[in-house]
Amino acid sequence: MVERIGLVGAAGAMGQSVGQALAERGKAFRVIGRSAGALEASFGGMPRVERMTWDPEDAGSVRAALRGLDTLIYLVGVPYHQFQQHPVVMRQTLEGAIAEAIQRVVLVGTVYPYGLPRTTPVTEAHPREPHTFKGRMRKEQEDLLLEADAAGKIRGTILRLPDFYGPDIDKSFLHGAFVAALQGGTANMIGPIDTPHEFIYVPDVGPVLLDLADRPEVYGRWWHLGGPGTITQREFATRVFAAVGKAPKIRVAGKATLRLMGLFNPMMRELVEMNYLQTNPVVLDDSAIQKLLGPVKKTSYDEGIRRTLEAMRPAPAMRAA
Repeated sequence: MVERIGLVGAAGAMGQSVGQALAERGKAFRVIGRSAGALEASFGGMPRVERMTWDPEDAGSVRAALRGLDTLIYLVGVPYHQFQQHPVVMRQTLEGAIAEAIQRVVLVGTVYPYGLPRTTPVTEAHPREPHTFKGRMRKEQEDLLLEADAAGKIRGTILRLPDFYGPDIDKSFLHGAFVAALQGGTANMIGPIDTPHEFIYVPDVGPVLLDLADRPEVYGRWWHLGGPGTITQREFATRVFAAVGKAPKIRVAGKATLRLMGLFNPMMRELVEMNYLQTNPVVLDDSAIQKLLGPVKKTSYDEGIRRTLEAMRPAPAMRAA
């Protein structure tokens, strides 16, 4: 029997990465999201894709969207100022998935549940001790999946990722550097920007996630996938500008500036509590997944920058106009 795979919360950057990897492997799949238009924009050009909309608040809608699937890739995002929705939507999804006899769920997770790193790098054995609201909500989301796995209701695993970047991914902290370099502006960055950090090129995620999902032994725990090495935000931005032949122009907003901006901008206000990740970045040790799967492909920063700029440059006809 052919495995039936569904991507829930598919219209974002990670959904497109996983979808592309599935398409390259010749697999049919289903994409699920709130907006039919967003799903069409993200997957309309891919073959063998079934698109379905859902409403997580409606149990019948959830079950209908998941019906007939074997594996669920969970990619649901929520607005940054509504993180309390993460465990809520996970619970709604799990209830529908269990009712529809879905066999396994792979959650794409973050470093937030770890809280302040005790070591550098951080292995999967690091305790989850979040000190922020967002970290607690993400941990609660993970616990729901892991508890369902432990109870034998469904198999669940987590692929934990660092910050990411790639073509037109505006939710990346690095996106402004690409826009500024291409348009001749100044890159607005969240500081401090001279601490060793790591970033993953989004198209690298899909193939690794699919390889992980295929292995029965990966369920009931979480796994790390890190970047190709550490780099500071300043060095990354400098390389972006250099790739288009320009000197870097950078404007840095620190924690105090974020607090001030947060008086007028809810997004900036929400960034304040997570600023510890700029001063004490979580760098992931992913030797466990490399031992399991063998060496995984990681695009170098220079190559990822080149590809991102290439994808974001306007077409020749548009430049001429």
